[in-house]
Amino acid sequence: QVQLVESGGGLVQAGGSLRLSCAASGRTFSSYAMGWFRQAPGKEREFVAAIRWSGGSWSGDTSYYGYSVKGRFTISRDNAKNTLYLQMKSLKPEDTAVYYCAAGLSFPATATKDYESWGQGTQVTVSS
Repeated sequence: QVQLVESGGGLVQAGGSLRLSCAASGRTFSSYAMGWFRQAPGKEREFVAAIRWSGGSWSGDTSYYGYSVKGRFTISRDNAKNTLYLQMKSLKPEDTAVYYCAAGLSFPATATKDYESWGQGTQVTVSS
């Protein structure tokens, strides 16, 4: 398994931007599909975005987004730095949650059961 550590969360006003990072340990980061999830108080963990592993043949999109963030959030990865990113723009108060990164072997995967490694989460708070 890969070890994951998120960072970059904080307090931001509505309409603002934040970039989350997820640092991964191990030399197999590029072989994993990576995802971002979020969980607000009293709610279930929600899929945000996923990005496919590198290499192999694939004719479709290499990233996939949840409906509520599509067009506002962008997932990316830097395999040389073993780091996953989530660029968040036009933030809304309803984006307030703890954000988690996760690693798995399926793509596109939107269920928590499809991911085998999880970070500890980073808090994002969007004020109105």
